[in-house]
Parts: sequence; C-alpha cells; structure tokens
Amino acid sequence: MLDVHIKKALAHFSMDIHMKVEDEIVVLVGPSGSGKTTILNVIAGLEDPDEGSVMLNEQVYFQGKGQSLTPQKRNVGYLFQDYALFPHMTVEKNISYGVKDKMALSRSDQLISVLGIGHLVKKYPHQISGGEKQRVALARALATEPSVLLLDEPLSALDRETRIECQDELLRLHEIWKIPFIIVTHDTDEAEKLGDTILFLERGMIRDIKVSRK
Repeated sequence: MLDVHIKKALAHFSMDIHMKVEDEIVVLVGPSGSGKTTILNVIAGLEDPDEGSVMLNEQVYFQGKGQSLTPQKRNVGYLFQDYALFPHMTVEKNISYGVKDKMALSRSDQLISVLGIGHLVKKYPHQISGGEKQRVALARALATEPSVLLLDEPLSALDRETRIECQDELLRLHEIWKIPFIIVTHDTDEAEKLGDTILFLERGMIRDIKVSRK
C-alpha cells in the first residue's frame, strides 16, 4: 500500500493531502494548478513536502527532512506528460536506460513484445508517432519493475483513436503488473474509464472521492 499524508505551502494555497492507494488505479482530477502534479513529484522524490510522510508498504520515502530517500532510491516509475525520451538514443536504448541486470533486460524484451513495439527498437524518438512514443515511455517506466507507476497526463497530446487504444493498453498492463497506478488527467471520461478510485482535487485538497463500480 502507498500511504501519502503531506502538507506543503504552494504559491496560492496550502496543500493538505491524505490518500491510501492499494494495487489499483487512482486518478487525480482537478483544475490546472490544484496540486495534482505536485503530488506525483512528492511521491517520486522530485519535491519534498513541508511535513508529513510518504510510505510504500514498509519502506519510508519521506518522513521529515532528515528522512527523505532520493528519487534514485525510490522504486517509482514516472511517465511524464511529454514522455521525456532521450532524442539521441534509439527506442531500444531508451527502454533499457537505467536497467542494470540481465533479468531486467529480459523484462524489457517482454515489455517490447507486450506493447507491440518490436519494429521500433532501432528508430529514434523523432521517427515515431505520439502513440508509439507513449508506448515506449511506458515500457521504459516499467522496465525497472517499479512498485508504483505515476502518469502525468500521459495521453493528453494524442488523437482520440490513439488515446482510446492507449487507455486500453494501460488497463491491460495494470491487470498484468498489479501495482498502484496514479494517473493525472483533465478528462472526466478518461478518469471514469481508467480509475478504480477517482480523487477530485481543488486548491490542494481532496474535495470528493468516487469509487468505480467497473
């Protein structure tokens, strides 16, 4: 279980978030500037809260300034909105970046097969489409076998047909991996389709919770 209980002063309001995430898909919905990406960054260790704690199972990610794991020591996969692929690396090298052992390399090969991107491995990011970049970035995020996956509006730049395909892909991968997925989106239809739990944020607070019946 991922347990997040944090407070953080932001530019126009103070964030106060308490959320517990099982091996499910939790979707964060809310207007721009409501704190959605900040929550992901705190879980990933890219930002520290002012106070509180972040724990994954028995591992402490953050508990006061003196006990904050670096991002490299947190077993977190993060799929950024712009995918953040390395332009000078092939798809194959992008996916295997940061993978250190042979078992993980075999997982990379499995992900390439599962995501249907074997024909892209020798290409560079500028040579592939938006939907293909999304799949490559997803494979890279999962290649290190993370304990939690964070996705910051990963489908917002895609056309409708590709977006639906990638939504289906996310649901299928979650069935395989059974780890917490936390997804940020502005699209309520997407939230309804993907989320086991939907958290509605406003000015750094969870204003409403919806549990899916899917």
